[in-house]
Amino acid sequence: MKAHETTIPGVLRIELDVQPNDDGWFKENFHAGKLADLGMEVCQHNVAHFSAAGIVRGIHAEPWEKYLSPSAGRMFVALVELRDTETFGRVETFELGPEQALYVPRGVGNSFCTLEPHTIYNFLVNEFWSPERVTVDLFDPVLAIEWPYPREQLSYTERDAANPSLDQVRGSVRTQRA
Repeated sequence: MKAHETTIPGVLRIELDVQPNDDGWFKENFHAGKLADLGMEVCQHNVAHFSAAGIVRGIHAEPWEKYLSPSAGRMFVALVELRDTETFGRVETFELGPEQALYVPRGVGNSFCTLEPHTIYNFLVNEFWSPERVTVDLFDPVLAIEWPYPREQLSYTERDAANPSLDQVRGSVRTQRA
């Protein structure tokens, strides 16, 4: 596991060691000690399967840290700095396959778009789910996220598309544990 800083403070892009074998491949996706070294103690592991390319979810800033990595398929990830800092509103995008992961601190908005059918998305969190979160419109013109497909080809919930604008959420992200 090799961690690299990004332009959003606290966000780490992680290279995972994927070992090919005769049957496919193997990777160590989660190691408690290595994640603890990053400051994250995991309490829950979630897995989501998406049957088609072009499925979009987010932008959500939850009150927990998140470690995410696909185990099948590829995904485009857009992160947005929503903490009240000098980098508020900064967007950084990534394309992830099984050989990469991201560590996303609490307060950073995260969203993704599947790039291949049958993408399997794993994410580990350091607190149990709660409905508390700050959301931002996927298509906010201030953010100008260049999604990998035209909007009319994307599959998203109306709730995600109707979220508030970036300007409306300034100062509303909680970054401390309850």
